[in-house]
Amino acid sequence: MSSLPLVADTIAARAAGFVHGGMTVGLGTGRAATAFIEVLGSKVRHGVAIRGVATSETSAQLARQLGIPLTTLDDVEFLDLTVDGADEVDPLGNLIKGYGGALVREKMVAAASHIYVILVGEEKLVPALGARGKLPVEVLQFGQKATARHLEALGLRPQLRVAGGQPSVTDNGNYILDCGTGAIANAAELEAKIVAIPGVVGTGLFLGLADTVLVQRGSLVEVREFKGALH
Repeated sequence: MSSLPLVADTIAARAAGFVHGGMTVGLGTGRAATAFIEVLGSKVRHGVAIRGVATSETSAQLARQLGIPLTTLDDVEFLDLTVDGADEVDPLGNLIKGYGGALVREKMVAAASHIYVILVGEEKLVPALGARGKLPVEVLQFGQKATARHLEALGLRPQLRVAGGQPSVTDNGNYILDCGTGAIANAAELEAKIVAIPGVVGTGLFLGLADTVLVQRGSLVEVREFKGALH
C-alpha cells in the first residue's frame, strides 16, 4: 500500500476527477456512492459523455434523474472505472460491503472494472475485517433457515435482515443474513467456506479488488493505492 499526501477536497469530487469522456463507469450504492453519482451528474450536464452501470435500482433511479445514460453489464465487455463505498477497509485494502444490500451486484460490477475506487470516512478503517461485528451474506429465500444453520456451523451468528417487520428483499429477489462475527483471522478461507454452502448467493467479503481507497479525514482526502487487484 502507498499513501499520498492529504489534500483539501471531498472524496466524491476527487473520485469524479478520475472520470473522462467516453468512459463506462460503475455506479455503487450507498451514501458515498450517492454523493459521487450527484457529482457525476454535474459533469454530464457540463458535456462529459459517459455511460453508467448501476449496482442497484436505487442508484439507477438517481442516475436517470440526473441525466446519466445507463447501460447494463451484459452490454459492455468491461467498465473503465467503478466507484463505490465500503463498510470496512482493512490495511491491505480488503473490504466488507453489503450493509446497503447490493453486495452481489456490487461485486459483479467490481470484478468487471479496470479500476475500482472505494470512498470511505476514516471510521470505516479497521485493523481486521469483521471488527464492526457484521458480515452480510445474500442467500436464496428457499431454505434460508437451513442455510443459516450451515453458517452457524462455521461459528457465525446469522440474523435475517428485516425492514418494517418483513424480511428485506434484495434487487435480486433474495434475503440477506447478517452474520455476527469478530475479527476474521483468514478472510479468504472463510469466503471459500461460505460460498460452498448451498443457498448462498454471495458474501460481503471483497478481497483483493480495490485499486484505490479515498479516505475522508475532515476536509482532507487521503489516497491509498493498492497493487495487484484481482480484476
